[in-house]
Amino acid sequence: MRPSVSDNIRNSLACPQCGQQVLATDGDVQCLKCGLTYKYNASGCLDMRLRKPRKYDLQFELGTTLLPKEGFQFEPLTINNNPEVDYSGVEIPERLSEEIVSFFPKAKSSDSLMLDLGCGNAVHKSVCERAGFEWVGLDYDSEKALILGDAHALPFKSETFSFILSIAVLEHIRFPFVMMREAYRVLKPHGKIIGTVAFLEPFHGDSFYHHTHLGTFNSLQFAGFTIEKLAPSEKWPVLMAQASMSLFPYAPRFISKSIVYPVQLLHKIWWSVGGMILRKNTKSNRIRNTTGAFVFIATKNEM
Repeated sequence: MRPSVSDNIRNSLACPQCGQQVLATDGDVQCLKCGLTYKYNASGCLDMRLRKPRKYDLQFELGTTLLPKEGFQFEPLTINNNPEVDYSGVEIPERLSEEIVSFFPKAKSSDSLMLDLGCGNAVHKSVCERAGFEWVGLDYDSEKALILGDAHALPFKSETFSFILSIAVLEHIRFPFVMMREAYRVLKPHGKIIGTVAFLEPFHGDSFYHHTHLGTFNSLQFAGFTIEKLAPSEKWPVLMAQASMSLFPYAPRFISKSIVYPVQLLHKIWWSVGGMILRKNTKSNRIRNTTGAFVFIATKNEM
């Protein structure tokens, strides 16, 4: 069995069922209010998933404006010229990119925690630790996670994490507004959340909502985040996403790419010709409207 979570992480835990203080030991975690006990499973994961249904109240304000008056540029992500963390020579996991990691924040202290929300097989652990954070990997059912939990009811105290990473998770969340509120709650003021979400990818796993740029903006804004970047992926267009994930699953990338390349080329030419006639037929709009996924970068600016 792997070692139990550190004292630093244990001190950050809260009961996911009632949100109150817990008593955490090497053996288990017990809520001091509702009395529920959370134990380590056979794989060594601390299982803090909900034990029974829980109500979560949200209030929406109708008639408000979504985008700022000056608009918002949904441009493909480019490398940050002033990165806080040096990733030169580091192998970047497949679902991340040099552009994404160039926006990773650097830990302010040795005990700074970051949450890998929906960590899967923990492939992001090393790049997060390189930024100086203590990695906290949470997933609903992965044996590689440090903690098993529900993104709708995060088992942590408010304002625990300085950084949250959530790669290809939001589309698998049944109630995305709740997840975003929970992420906002457990993030420290001025903390950053970086993530990706599916758009024109085919249905996969148990995906619920594949988000447009406006849908993603809306979820982040509703939670309270200040959105810095909301970028369509230029390297993962809809044709490639569909060919790789659904039309020709498990085919080598070069095969699926070669099949859709002629159509992709014709698509670019068609938009270029249209751009000479219609202003809205810009390269940025083409990429935004036909991307397989979006990258989002946002900050909790609450004092």
